[in-house]
Amino acid sequence: MIILLILILSVYVAMIGELIYGFDKIKMPAALPTMPKTFFSIVVPFRNESKNLPLLLDSIKKLQYPVDLFEIILVDDFSDDDSVRQVYQWRMANGGFQTTLLENIRRSQSPKKDAISRAMPIVKNQWVITTDADCVVPEQWLLALDQYIQQHDVAMVVGSVTCASENSFLHHFQQLDLTSLQGTTIGSFGLGLGFLCNGANFCYTKSFFNALNGFDGNNQLASGDDVFLLQKAMRQHPEKVRYLKSKANIVLTKPLESWRSLFFQRVRWASKTGSYDSVFGKDLAVIVLLGNLGVLLGLGLAVAKTVSWWVFALLFGVKFIFDFILLYKSNRFLSDRRMRFLFGSSILYPFFCVGVALYSFFGGFEWKDRAFQK
Repeated sequence: MIILLILILSVYVAMIGELIYGFDKIKMPAALPTMPKTFFSIVVPFRNESKNLPLLLDSIKKLQYPVDLFEIILVDDFSDDDSVRQVYQWRMANGGFQTTLLENIRRSQSPKKDAISRAMPIVKNQWVITTDADCVVPEQWLLALDQYIQQHDVAMVVGSVTCASENSFLHHFQQLDLTSLQGTTIGSFGLGLGFLCNGANFCYTKSFFNALNGFDGNNQLASGDDVFLLQKAMRQHPEKVRYLKSKANIVLTKPLESWRSLFFQRVRWASKTGSYDSVFGKDLAVIVLLGNLGVLLGLGLAVAKTVSWWVFALLFGVKFIFDFILLYKSNRFLSDRRMRFLFGSSILYPFFCVGVALYSFFGGFEWKDRAFQK
């Protein structure tokens, strides 16, 4: 059994090592004094976000980008709070911005994909960028994208997302978890095998979206408006897809306020893994699951005194070191805050990861006050 544990953790550590290598291969672009010229359509699907929408819209208002070079398209997915009223009030108070409010038209099992598809026909120009209603965008968000687009022949650009964490263990656990996903995203692009992205900061041209037939082929899945489109693009035109590793382009998302909400969010994310086009993505998901399962198995064997606690501590320590390196590099890029509760999160994470994975195979999840079945 100990040989099996060593084998599992050796494969896990080797994979994390590859991601660390890939992370360092992606370089941050130099800022050039170019005049902005790219027109962006900012698409924001939302449902019951009355508390968050004003914060997002105010951050868009502060963008250091010409107002005649972007529009805001908000798509309401049948909110039953006062989200729509918040949008109307903001639009009336800020008439200088090109703002459109649409009602979603449901055509599939995925509200968010339907919302983005709803916006596409009225997009004024080529470049579309999506974000979420519970986010805040940085002042140079579009400027950094414009400079990158002017310097590179691309049709799809993946951006960074980090979590705003306060002092609670729950918030810092989410921040570390999202940091690990961002590190994995950047590392996979560095290896030329990008398979992850986040719809809170995802940019592509309308013509590229149409050439990929949009979300056709995965509309039966409730989520995945981001990763399935990315993986389709990587399969057909990988030379047109890039990761923008820029501190000026990092979107800040709001942490969830309960462990239950976090669990179901991660179940939703995990439930689409089996439908990935990316073989690397599927393999990595299995390796990560086995690595964390190996920790739990090793702990059980140590408790049962089948293996020495020193052996378990050594295996856990090696895994912790490689995880820490990727997390440290990712956090240094994403945030000025130091990592907190790292050791406690590392102990809890194997239980959380395995629990989410097992539940995603059999159970449904809740999202935006709706229940989705497996």
